Amino acid sequence: MAGKAKLLIIRFSAMGDVAMTAPVLKEFRAKYPDVELVVVSRALFKPFFNDIDNLSFEAIEPGGKHKGFFGLVRLFRQLKTHKITAVADLHNNLRSKVLTSLFMLTGISSATLNKGRSEKKQLTRKINKQLIPLKLTVQRYADVFAQLGYPIALKNTLQKTAAEALSGIGFEPELQNIIDSKHQNPIQKWIGLSPFAQHKQKVYPYHKLEEVILTLAGLGHQVFIFGGSEEEQRIAENWASKHINIISLVRTMKLEDELKFISNLDLMLSMDSSGMHLASLKNIPAISVWGATHPYAGFLGYGQSISDAVQTDLYCRPCSVYGNVPCYRGDFACMNNLSPQTVIDTVLNKLQ
Repeated sequence: MAGKAKLLIIRFSAMGDVAMTAPVLKEFRAKYPDVELVVVSRALFKPFFNDIDNLSFEAIEPGGKHKGFFGLVRLFRQLKTHKITAVADLHNNLRSKVLTSLFMLTGISSATLNKGRSEKKQLTRKINKQLIPLKLTVQRYADVFAQLGYPIALKNTLQKTAAEALSGIGFEPELQNIIDSKHQNPIQKWIGLSPFAQHKQKVYPYHKLEEVILTLAGLGHQVFIFGGSEEEQRIAENWASKHINIISLVRTMKLEDELKFISNLDLMLSMDSSGMHLASLKNIPAISVWGATHPYAGFLGYGQSISDAVQTDLYCRPCSVYGNVPCYRGDFACMNNLSPQTVIDTVLNKLQ
């Protein structure tokens, strides 16, 4: 009698792309409860998968013991002990290709993500731009499982879930008082702000964003800022110093606790960045701000609505899939022409 199916899922980075795999795996689990899953990714991202049953997590250390070809061979041997029956490569980069090739040499079948590079080139080119919505990345992930014989009809909707308890995290007294008094003011909403991104072409100018958050805080809403780097911490703390209703959470808690906190929000305001995808993980609606990139490239968060994407219509947009290409116009009009009032109105309309 054949053993149980056990799928290896490869997705190393970036944070948002890894976060997008979790909702797909939850839908996979609902349809195929007996198939065991093994996810290999960076250790930081393990909390994304904590609430998925029958799933094991293996951490890749690309700068350490899994560096280079022989490091990947070491990782392959480590993963092989799980008795994998098929490999879903949701990354499609050099490292993942090496791993899938090693498994194929042992007779293990695999399927690899189609990133849709040619369609994305047509979407981002300067001349004869094809401005049409492309397949969502989460659907591209689902297509990989279909190739392995596990089709999934994604719901791609946010499911209303209860907020997770914030006890035991160890907040500063000021923040703990805010948490304890959350339900005393039903008019006040908790708004998460994820204002940072890896590439500056995806970031709404800080002086405009400051106007947005000061206005929202002035209306009585509680704004919590999320981020990761020391520079982001400095920027967030500067904003927090300007209004009592603005709190910086940057570098104050582990990712696992950050996700719990996000589950308590009413809304997330994010760039085209991981903040939007973390909100999706916790079924929180997100207002997303798009500059050089565009939702049509397929990176809208799972369950999020394109009607909640704030953007300007320009002939040059999108000029980039990932936001890593400098503005060839030189004026960054996609963000500079986007008024703070437009962002504010979109947030307030969503909160109604």
